[in-house]
Amino acid sequence: MHVEHIGIAVKNCQDANQLFEKLLGAAPYKSEKVESEAVNTSFFHVGNTKIELLEATAEHSAIAKFIEKKGEGIHHIAFEVEDIEAEMKRLREQGFQLLNEVPKRGADNKLVCFVHPKTANGVLVELCQEIK
Repeated sequence: MHVEHIGIAVKNCQDANQLFEKLLGAAPYKSEKVESEAVNTSFFHVGNTKIELLEATAEHSAIAKFIEKKGEGIHHIAFEVEDIEAEMKRLREQGFQLLNEVPKRGADNKLVCFVHPKTANGVLVELCQEIK
């Protein structure tokens, strides 16, 4: 397991892309719309990890609700795992509450599952596995 990416909620991906291009000295390598989550995403490489910018495309999306409540900023930390279903089972057995019962398709060709922040010291944790 390693840190795969850090997700940052933003009001506008285009504006945030410009800011992060200046900050990181590189353009995003990928932008993607994830209909199931009602978000637009942009990804930047930073060493061996990534930064994912998330912009809501609908008022009901989790990102829209997050920004309304907390403002722009770090939304989640994602860890890459080899076997997401086995890791979900292990975490349930350890007492963690998961936000989804089965992995779902996420951005960047990943299967994803989220751990509820109430069971992870207030941090929204994402598990992700490359779709092969």
